[in-house]
Amino acid sequence: MPTYEYQCTNCGHKLEEFQGITAAPKRKCPNCKRRKLVRLIGSGSGIIFKGSGFYQTDYRSKEYKSRASEEGKND
Repeated sequence: MPTYEYQCTNCGHKLEEFQGITAAPKRKCPNCKRRKLVRLIGSGSGIIFKGSGFYQTDYRSKEYKSRASEEGKND
């Protein structure tokens, strides 16, 4: 779920909200309690890959892998 940044046009209060993509935007400011909250356009965040990594060699064919393992045995 993404984090959205909001700012109140009435009092200038800024906040970040962790919401689902399909969730309706927040409208009520938690600071002044008026319905003047607008979602700001952010730069977004990069994609974070967690795990051992993603490499070209992860998707090699079975034939390539078998030849590579045979060459390793010959050394």
